[in-house]
Amino acid sequence: MLPSGASSMPPPPNPAAYFPPPRVTLPSGLDILRTYSGAVIFLEILFGTIVWILVASTGVPLLLLQGWDFLFHGTTFVFYFGAFLLQAATTSLHYFPRKFNSTTQEKLLADHEYNISIAASIFAFATAVCYGCSTALALRRWRL
Repeated sequence: MLPSGASSMPPPPNPAAYFPPPRVTLPSGLDILRTYSGAVIFLEILFGTIVWILVASTGVPLLLLQGWDFLFHGTTFVFYFGAFLLQAATTSLHYFPRKFNSTTQEKLLADHEYNISIAASIFAFATAVCYGCSTALALRRWRL
């Protein structure tokens, strides 16, 4: 006879114990150029570089047009600084454990991903500082 409150059926199995954690596989290195989004980003960088080389090699006949240069640098500074903050926040979660089931814990970021996130944070901050300086210089040119 079973004690009161006990069931003759075993508890259902934990489904997390039978399914591996999802893994997102993204191409790295030059393989990223074989994806549509990677190819478009490459073209954005290439064409953007050509545009700024050509713009830098021309004279500006109207000083009023320098205002656009100021707005561009200011907006880009805001976006790069936001990217820096988000990347730094992601990097700070490296030691935050992620539980897949009751017996296994895995870091949110692997050591290799953590090192890449540190580098991305540093370069995003450096780029934001450069755009901040460009914004200040563009504003100075525009006001003169």
